[in-house]
Order: sequence, then structure tokens, then C-alpha cells
Amino acid sequence: MSQFRQMFEEKYMRFPGGLSKAVTLSYDDGVHADKKLMQIIDKYGLKCTFNLNSLLFDCRNWHDRMDEEETYALFSDSRHEVALHGARHIFLNKVPLHEAIREVALNRDWLEHKFGRIVNGMAYAYNGYNDEVKRVIGDLGVQYARTTRSTHSFGLPEDFLEWHPTAHHSEDCLPELTQKFLLGSPEDEFKHREPWLFYLWGHSYEYDDADNWSVLEDFCKSVGGRNDIWYATNGEVCSYVKAYRSLVFSLDGEMAFNPSYMPVYIEIRGKTYSILPGRSVLFGKE
Repeated sequence: MSQFRQMFEEKYMRFPGGLSKAVTLSYDDGVHADKKLMQIIDKYGLKCTFNLNSLLFDCRNWHDRMDEEETYALFSDSRHEVALHGARHIFLNKVPLHEAIREVALNRDWLEHKFGRIVNGMAYAYNGYNDEVKRVIGDLGVQYARTTRSTHSFGLPEDFLEWHPTAHHSEDCLPELTQKFLLGSPEDEFKHREPWLFYLWGHSYEYDDADNWSVLEDFCKSVGGRNDIWYATNGEVCSYVKAYRSLVFSLDGEMAFNPSYMPVYIEIRGKTYSILPGRSVLFGKE
């Protein structure tokens, strides 16, 4: 009689190095308080995506935004990512569609020319989006876009153009979620062993307004500096997950080919495999 082992045949993505947990941050608007935020997250080894407008530099009366050269100086040589937030920080779903297209296109064009890199991630200003907006930003080459709707969970998005974060840093449940993330593990689950991503977002000026920088410091101190967590920008997470999702499997599920440009990791039957770019792996049957 064959042993029942269906649940052990399922395949689960693992992050670089075979890790099952990751942390990413996302902060908006390009304000002076980003300097202090970056110092704190760098201290603990975390990574952040900073979502920037391109026609609002030096608006000191709007949350103390940085000017153009301060913005470039802070982010140009950092380990963090710059991403889109609209040229003027408007509701993309409350203007004619051609205006929304122009808003994102101008923003992307400026950031790419200023920083000399591909900029194809985004956060929706005011959470302003709908299906039409998602369609056109995808046509403009945007690979992911963050909303402001907290999930209070650690799952990855099915649709990266509607990427819901785990929590805003001001939410009362943040300490509880942090402990759940640190003390638990996907490997502890019996049937659902999908990887965990903790996605924290906010605006750095909110720490100044509430005089609670300790919230960020406590979070980073708790989750930072660990060897069981991958620290990544939003773009790095998106690129990696899409590379994993591009794997091509044999009919019986016992072989996988990686057509992407990066190594990806997969767990099957309790064993983790690394699949190199352009290579195939045959899963051993223990």
C-alpha cells in the first residue's frame, strides 16, 4: 500500500538563500525626515523603497519636502530604491485617463534620467487607482504598485499592480504582528507553507509629527540583523517573485527549468533546491 504523501508534493517558493521570510519597507513623498529614517534602517540592515514626486521639490510647507539636489544626494548612492509616486501627487482615478498617463510618464521619465537607472515601481498617491489606472500604468512599464490597504498578514500579492502592505507603522497591531512574524515560520504550517513577507509602509514625517521615532527603531531592532530574513526593496521582491513564477515544470512536476536571469529557490518534500539561470533541476525522490 502506498503511503499518503500528497501534501509533500506541493512546491513552495523560497527567497534568496533558501529563506522563507523577508522584510521590505516603503515610504512616500521625499521629505527631509527620510534622512533620519534612512539612518535608522541602515543601522539594522533593512531596505526601503522611497516613492518620489518629481514636480514638488522644495515644498517646505507640505511636510518639508526636499529640493531636487537634496533628493538626488540622499538616494543616488544608497542601497535603497527610488520609485514613482506621480509627478504632482494627485488621485490618478480622479482625472481624465490621459492626464493620469501623463502624470506617471513624466514622473518616470524624470526619475530615470536623474538617477540613471530603470525606475518601474510605484506607490499610488492617496491610494487613487482603479482597473483602468492599473491597465495604463502596466502599459507604461510599471511592474508593481503599492496601495494603502493593510492586510495584517504576510502573503505575497497575486497582482503586483495592487500590492497591499502588511501594515502602516502607526497601527496599534504592529508589535503583535512583528512578534508573530518573528516567532512563527512557514515551515511550522502543516498545509500552507508559502513564504512570509512583512511589508511596512508610511511617511517619515509622521514620526516627527507624533514624536514616536521609537516605533521605527523598535521595529528595525526586532527584525533586523537576522540570518533567517531576506532584507529587500520592493523592486527586489517583485523581480524575484516574478522570476520564480516564470519557472517551467515538467508534466510530472519532477523537473523545473529557470528561464530568468537570477537563481531562484524552491522547496518540495521538505528539501530546498536552488535553480540557476538557464538551468534545470530534477527533484530527488527521497
